[in-house]
Amino acid sequence: MPTVLSGRALAVTATATALLATALGAHTATAETAATAATTDKVLVIGIDGTVLDRVKAANAPNLQGLMAQGLTAKSTLYANPMAATSSGPGWSTIATGVWPDKHGVKDNTFTGKNYTAHPDFLTRIENAKPSLNTYAAADWEPITSTDAGGPVFSAKVDKRLSLKGDRDGYGTEDPKIAAAASAELQGQNPDAAFVYFGQVDGAGHSYGAASQQYLDAIGRVDVMVGQLLTAVQNRPTYAQENWKILVTTDHGHTDAGGHGGSTIQERGTFVIAKGAGIPAGSVRSDVKLVDVAATAMTQVGVDPGPAIDGIALNAPDDNDPFDTLRPNLQARVDETGIPAGVKGFTHTPPAGWSIDNSKMGTGGVTEWAGWAFATDEFWSQSQRDQWRELNVRSRDVFAVADSDEWDDKSHTGSYDSTLITPKWAVTGGAAGSSANLTFQTHYHHEAGQTAQVLVSYNGAAPTVVKSYTADAVAKAESLTLQVPAGATDVQVRFRYAGTNNWYWTVDNVKLG
Repeated sequence: MPTVLSGRALAVTATATALLATALGAHTATAETAATAATTDKVLVIGIDGTVLDRVKAANAPNLQGLMAQGLTAKSTLYANPMAATSSGPGWSTIATGVWPDKHGVKDNTFTGKNYTAHPDFLTRIENAKPSLNTYAAADWEPITSTDAGGPVFSAKVDKRLSLKGDRDGYGTEDPKIAAAASAELQGQNPDAAFVYFGQVDGAGHSYGAASQQYLDAIGRVDVMVGQLLTAVQNRPTYAQENWKILVTTDHGHTDAGGHGGSTIQERGTFVIAKGAGIPAGSVRSDVKLVDVAATAMTQVGVDPGPAIDGIALNAPDDNDPFDTLRPNLQARVDETGIPAGVKGFTHTPPAGWSIDNSKMGTGGVTEWAGWAFATDEFWSQSQRDQWRELNVRSRDVFAVADSDEWDDKSHTGSYDSTLITPKWAVTGGAAGSSANLTFQTHYHHEAGQTAQVLVSYNGAAPTVVKSYTADAVAKAESLTLQVPAGATDVQVRFRYAGTNNWYWTVDNVKLG
């Protein structure tokens, strides 16, 4: 639908703008003091539909850019079909529930297959865990807070929901009303956890494209409303005794010409901006996903997300994945032509203690994938779209990938046969042996003629197979129980993939517990 600029759009005078800037500056100066003295933890999540991070940076958006300067900016990518379309239904469901579409079940804007009963939104989870907390949600895209068109994403368990019909007359026409109502709620009432949605940036994207001035203008108008919300929080009578975490996110991106739903990196682009105690000012991260919004919001108000949530709270301890240490060493493309030249996203050099055995590898082939490589989603998924590479959502930042399909795209001799080898990890076999738990994230696309095996060896003995993949294992969290033999003092794990012009295998965050 075309964007409709309502006469009710919020007008902000130069004086008000100056006052807001002063308030924000004062808040920045006292942020650490307020956090230290805080007695009540609260969270505000602001959702801005269809917003491209690079365009936020280019727009006249002092409030959003101020949050980035004062906190965290994290760019990430979404799934694509067949897991789900890059549309609002799956996007907001992922943000709200903290799980990916293969769990919450929403694949498009029909909401067919939704499973909110098993995977409720974070405000509902907060209500279930701590009924005394006050929750609030406001939106002018009806499925977020009402039953229209298959919703609501945020259930009736939420204490107070405001639902306006902004999508009936044009995208985001009710944004000013949402901003005014939410600001009054934030300043004059006592919400502990709140979600506020704005829709007009997505409307501008559909009507004019993300590369347009109209798109930038829409970001600027929403930025003023974000400033309203921030000012409302800061003007609370009890603000000095409160510890607020502010998160801003989006459900999907947009192409330069306008539109989303497909598998381009522009449509899959998302972000999380976050400010609050424990988040370093001006920080940038590459390991944050949309599912982390729900986990962060719940953790902020003292609710444990638990294993049902795919997300990880932003200030949770770093898991120290060794693959992520490789990001500064990533290289640009060599043979691949579909990946933009400026994207640095692969290396064949393993992290310290790891190794790759390519003694059985053929020669030649596409350089990027000649044996196990370490890559990012932005790099690997653009090597060839719509072959399920976009579904690797449970890997974060840098992961290991063996891709015989892409390797085969250039002349070679022999076949693909490469083994990724972990360091030797200490174990205690004991007189009667013991067990250890091997965990990792995996994304395996199967085809007859290829093999994918997990092998282990104890005290340098010959490796034995503990897992063979004979069917697709899409975006899976794997857990294997290893039987440690008596007397064993160390174990080494191998990931061997072999095939030629078949598919691929990724692994990430490999740990022995």
